[in-house]
Amino acid sequence: MRHKISSGSPWEDIVGYSRAVRVGNIIEVAGTTAMEGEVLVGKGDLHAQTTFIFKKIEKALEDAGATLHDVVRTRMYVTDISNWEAAGKAHADFFKHIKPVATMVEVSRLINDELLIEIEVSAVVE
Repeated sequence: MRHKISSGSPWEDIVGYSRAVRVGNIIEVAGTTAMEGEVLVGKGDLHAQTTFIFKKIEKALEDAGATLHDVVRTRMYVTDISNWEAAGKAHADFFKHIKPVATMVEVSRLINDELLIEIEVSAVVE
């Protein structure tokens, strides 16, 4: 059975996606940014954007019946890899003891030039 989780963002209908999808015990959370509606959270601050995003992801996981402890993979797309430590520190704030596999890569840009990072996660509920 496929369970779709919405954040209520108008972009979900415009683009045709869900914030997260749970199929069985597997949950995939879509690329998530530091936008709260039309407002950018943490302008110019990679750590603040990353922290905000992981809080949004945590909410999506809860809506899907999971927690951060169920996360097995994180994927972080940053626009400036030279600032990786700020994103890495925020990642550790949430996952220091969980330790999912993690990927961080630099991308040339995101949908909004003020976004510094976009994050996806995969979770498996046991």
